Amino acid sequence: MLHDLYVVAFSMATGFTVSGIIASIYLMLFPEAKSTFAKSAHIGIMVFAGPSVLFGSSFRAMREHRSGRGVFWFMAAVCGYWSLVLGLISLRILLSFT
Repeated sequence: MLHDLYVVAFSMATGFTVSGIIASIYLMLFPEAKSTFAKSAHIGIMVFAGPSVLFGSSFRAMREHRSGRGVFWFMAAVCGYWSLVLGLISLRILLSFT
């Protein structure tokens, strides 16, 4: 039982880390989505970078009093689940090489 909880926590952390790395690389390469290619790349990249970007936006909105704590915790739960799925996919890909 405890082993399964460790796997879930590690997968969630892996997914959030992968999401942050992809979001940072994307923002360095395309600071503004002006061209058609950048706009289409934005949609594809946000599938993987979404948890990091969404969590940052919801935290910023809560800190600036533009949204409530309930909205923040709901978005944190969505980001957590999204990170879990992304982490499971990432770990499956990484473990397939061994």
